[in-house]
Amino acid sequence: MRRDLVERWSSRTAFILASVGSAVGIGNIWRFSSVVGQNGGGAYLIPYLMAVFAFALPLMILELAVGRRLRGDVVTAFGRARREWRPLGWVVCAVVFLILSYYLVVTGWTLAYVESSAAGRSVEFSDFTSTYDPIIYFVISALLMGAIVSLGIKNGIERFTKLLVPFSFLLLLGLAAFSSTLPGYWEGMRFLFTPDFSVLTDPLLWGAAFGQAFFSLSVGYGILLTYGDYLDEGVRLLPSSFIITVADLTVAILAGMVIFPVVFTYGLEPAAGAELAFSTLPLAFEVMPYGQAFAVAFFALLFFAAMTSAVSMLEVSVASASRAFKVSRRAVSLVLTAGVIAVGLPSALSYTAAELQFNGMRILDIMDEVVGGFGLVLTATLIAVTFTWLLDDRLLHKEIGMGSRFVLPIVKYAVPAIMALTLGVKLIL
Repeated sequence: MRRDLVERWSSRTAFILASVGSAVGIGNIWRFSSVVGQNGGGAYLIPYLMAVFAFALPLMILELAVGRRLRGDVVTAFGRARREWRPLGWVVCAVVFLILSYYLVVTGWTLAYVESSAAGRSVEFSDFTSTYDPIIYFVISALLMGAIVSLGIKNGIERFTKLLVPFSFLLLLGLAAFSSTLPGYWEGMRFLFTPDFSVLTDPLLWGAAFGQAFFSLSVGYGILLTYGDYLDEGVRLLPSSFIITVADLTVAILAGMVIFPVVFTYGLEPAAGAELAFSTLPLAFEVMPYGQAFAVAFFALLFFAAMTSAVSMLEVSVASASRAFKVSRRAVSLVLTAGVIAVGLPSALSYTAAELQFNGMRILDIMDEVVGGFGLVLTATLIAVTFTWLLDDRLLHKEIGMGSRFVLPIVKYAVPAIMALTLGVKLIL
């Protein structure tokens, strides 16, 4: 694929909205509140904010700079850094593709809950997963994602995110405003914002914070590197990256302000973890004022956030494969969408009547534990090491500008060290 045939974002605003859409996913709304609840509330915010601004933000800037400077997808960029490292670009694509395969299963759950909430049906998560309905919603989500990516950057991803990202923000603000009227609002706010400094000595807390920060901002996956390829030269990277980071963080905090007042008003367990969104909160929605409307809005927000992230993950592989094999975007999107459905089917089946398991553990949970838990450590390390140790620093200094004197040393030395520590904590504890 020739450079002049690669589409570009139509404007800086379009790029920022697409990048925010990539960053703002289920991780900001469901997973963030879940991890906060499991790690002592407000205390978790201290290491989380440190991880976001001191480490994840510099890696974001690096990815965007590499994508724009080298004008390449993930595989091309690795190859231009050093030819023999090109296969590592495919490793990054493979990890993101595998994560996408089970991420779409959860995306399908959110779609199912939108439909059931709109219809006024009360659905227990255990009842839902005792059928084969999750397969249907998983496939629908995958097909919708593939259709959007197949339309290209301007007509597909850009148009989609321009519509959904602002709408999702408005939806989230509305939900937060409603939650502020609930009796448990101030108790929820104290839980979210009051730190218990005694838990800061727990290495698992720090590991969870760093993992969530990188996962939430979509850094280390090559997504932003790919988006950087579509970015015009005149766009300044530092302020744009800061806007994306603050927007992502704002969504996460607002999600906590939506969820925890409901949790404390109705006596739910804030440390419920993953089941909070699909098992616990729906019970509260059934008895709260305007509960049906709240449920529809909440699950629509989850679905929109999940879809914008899923689209960005598929784009990593589509961009690399279409350029490497000189095949049209539509053909590659079709093949990869079919592939992600095939690869994700075991994960989807594990939360159906089939209860597909391996060694007593559901396939989706295994994928999340292995690929989700260790995949980001691998891909973030590969990106950080390759483009700071093997690429001429002068190229990136020019691309990043003044901030490069801080960004490059952090990504070169601190990010790989943090990834190694995170891996060590996971293996030891």
